[in-house]
Amino acid sequence: MSWAQSVTQCVQSGGALASVEDLAESNFLAEHADLYTSKTSGFWIGIYRNAYGQLLWQDNSALEFVNWGEGQPLEDQLDYCVELSAFSGYWSVLPCSSQKGFICKKPKIHPLVFALHLFTDSKKDKAHGHMNTWILLTLVLIILLGMGFMIYFLFKIKTQSETEREARQCSTLLAYSRVLTGTDNENDPTNDKGKNEHSVV
Repeated sequence: MSWAQSVTQCVQSGGALASVEDLAESNFLAEHADLYTSKTSGFWIGIYRNAYGQLLWQDNSALEFVNWGEGQPLEDQLDYCVELSAFSGYWSVLPCSSQKGFICKKPKIHPLVFALHLFTDSKKDKAHGHMNTWILLTLVLIILLGMGFMIYFLFKIKTQSETEREARQCSTLLAYSRVLTGTDNENDPTNDKGKNEHSVV
């Protein structure tokens, strides 16, 4: 992203492009930026020149610590924007339209704690992001379908077992009622045969 786009992204996420207050913070950023060297060579940080020609941080704090690379900045380059090298951690000036990652700094409950957001903007990352979205949507759909089938089969098993239980209860009640009334196995074909034989004799 360009420096201006990076500023917008940071503001939208509730922060500002990173300001670096001391060597410890600079080393921390360089150490974490090094993890992203495969995606970008550098990250925008929040140095800019105000209307009076002063270099300030985007959060309007004074520029008291600097970590310029060798020969940086040249006087004729001070209208450019500043990147933190992902390889060395040193700062250098670049045209503000250059495509770089960026580091946002967000204030937290404790003023020394900040969140580091590293973003890159390349076409392959955008395509990769769209593919990740489709994969995520497919996984969600598969999970929902699986849950639907599971609920269907559990309901089917429950209703089937309830039907079987009711049938057993009915047959048990029928058997008890036959025992109590003395009409055991009236519909048994062997009983009909015995009655027929009895009437023939």
